[in-house]
Amino acid sequence: MEKNKPKRKVASKEKRLRQKENLKTLVENSSVSKVRSAGRVVKYGAAGFTRNIWLSIASTLVMTVTLVILLMTIGASLILNSTAEAMRQKIDITIFFRPGTSLEVLENMADMIETDENVRSIEIADSAMEYQRFLNENQDNPDLLAALEDEAMNQLMLDTMQATMRIKVNDPENIESLKNIVDTTQIIQDNLDDEKKPTYDVNKTEIATISSWANVAKNGGLILGAIFLAISILMIFNTIRMAIFSRREEIYMMRLVGADGGFIRGPFLVEAQICGIISGILASTIAYFAYSFIAPNLTSYGIDVSSVSDFMTTSRLVLVYLGTTGVGILIGLISARLAMQKYLK
Repeated sequence: MEKNKPKRKVASKEKRLRQKENLKTLVENSSVSKVRSAGRVVKYGAAGFTRNIWLSIASTLVMTVTLVILLMTIGASLILNSTAEAMRQKIDITIFFRPGTSLEVLENMADMIETDENVRSIEIADSAMEYQRFLNENQDNPDLLAALEDEAMNQLMLDTMQATMRIKVNDPENIESLKNIVDTTQIIQDNLDDEKKPTYDVNKTEIATISSWANVAKNGGLILGAIFLAISILMIFNTIRMAIFSRREEIYMMRLVGADGGFIRGPFLVEAQICGIISGILASTIAYFAYSFIAPNLTSYGIDVSSVSDFMTTSRLVLVYLGTTGVGILIGLISARLAMQKYLK
């Protein structure tokens, strides 16, 4: 009896080794099987996309329109908001002082106004400097320059040209503190020009208009995007529903031979993802060429397109394609899952 014990131990060890080898083989075969199954799922999904080609094309086009509207909404909002911000940064409030106000007095008043935290920079000019600025701005008007060559006219212009103080602020919507300094400081009040008032409200209307257009573009784009999103979901929903109906006998046979739910649902998900990928690529390409065509015209009107150019004219364009395609895939998956949840039973 004791002599048989080592043989039993050896046999038990060999059995465990064989079990390990069998498990390893099963795992390897399982991995290969999963890869093959995934390949079949993709193959069947691509075949399903081409089988209902006209319905698939219609779904793809509707989703493409949805994604184009989404990109246009984002682009318009960025452009209009950046244009409004650029205008805010360029705004300067001009305070006019009596002709002949000296630079020394202007500097003293500028020091007082700089105490306002909202003030970003101040530029002062006496009458002679303003007159030179006037001449520079009218270099393209030879008749006016010829008239000003007369000594009497030249002196009259100098005697009537107001001194100025141009103030740039951080927030053009919040200048009450600046107004308060101008209204309560005696030296400023004593030197203010009687005819020209400070330009507190210049360009406010234009900025408000651009800001309102930005809101309209955003809200209108979101509404249109939501409408076409609903239409695209319905289109893909119907595409998957028709595919399920036309393949109902195949699905029944798959279940009879033991196919799991993932293998049955997979081709429909792949079909929806193909639609999303194609739509994302098409929408991004359309948006790129549309921007390339429109951007020079917008720039010529002084509209700031730099916020969109950073994406459309640099390596970030890849992110636009990836993001748009990702949204298309997400829409396709949601639509397909809704259809399968209702009809794939």
